[in-house]
Order: sequence, then structure tokens, then C-alpha cells
Amino acid sequence: MKSILMLIIISLLAMCANQAFAASDKQHFPGIFLGYTHVGNNTEFTYGIEYEYKFSTHWGAGLVYEETDDGHYGDGITVKVASLFYHPYSNLRLGLGIGNEKIGGAHPHKEDLIRLSASYEYLFGDFGLAPVLAVDFIDGEEAYVMGIAIIRPF
Repeated sequence: MKSILMLIIISLLAMCANQAFAASDKQHFPGIFLGYTHVGNNTEFTYGIEYEYKFSTHWGAGLVYEETDDGHYGDGITVKVASLFYHPYSNLRLGLGIGNEKIGGAHPHKEDLIRLSASYEYLFGDFGLAPVLAVDFIDGEEAYVMGIAIIRPF
């Protein structure tokens, strides 16, 4: 619970910051993701890396790799997603992606997923924070992913 509260506080501080600016001259947006995945009645810590290549003012493409070590009753879950991103204005990013979820344990298997995502990048000097919300649609279920990406555009 303390971690979720800290995540909310960081998000609110980033939203209130007046130093945010658009990185229109940047094309590469690598980041480290820290957050949570919520499925059914379970919420588990999730971490990963992400990357976006912004090929125009409004469009980009990227990859996400996430791990939820305690997901699926401790078996562990790995998510890989390739996404197309639309930036309707400056730092807002909306994404649509496809990928798969690999569940470990005694009977490991993969399932396809579709991801809808939204984030807003607050850039401070050479680094940035991006609160991220995503929904993964997997075999008739939804997984909600929320957290913060720490990005270093160049």
C-alpha cells in the first residue's frame, strides 16, 4: 500500500511541475518502468524497460519488456509488446500494441495480448518521468498496468 501511495504522490508532483517542456528534437526515448500489474484480485510489482523511436511529431513505434516475478501465483510473468504510438500533442502518448505474455511455473505457456496505453512525459533537463497506464487484453481477461517510466531521451 505504501508503494502505491508513493507512486501516486510522484505522479501528482510530476503533473504539477511547471518545468515540463516538449522534447521535439529528440527521437529516441528509452526508459525504465516501475509499477504494478492488477489482474482479478491480485496486484503485483512489475518492472521493465521500454523504448520508443519517434519518427515524426505525432507518430512513434516502440517495444516494452516487463517482468512480474510474483505474478500468476508466484510462477512469474514476462510481457513483450510492440506498439505504435500517437502523440496528439506534445508529451501525451497513446499506444496500441500486440505481443505475448509468458507464464512460468510447472506448466509454462504463452498467450497473445493486445495493449492499449497512455502516458504523459514530463521532461526535466536530460531526464523525464512518464506516468503510464495500460490495459492488456489477454484471452478474455484484462490486466491493468500502472506505474512510472524514468526516461532519458536523446
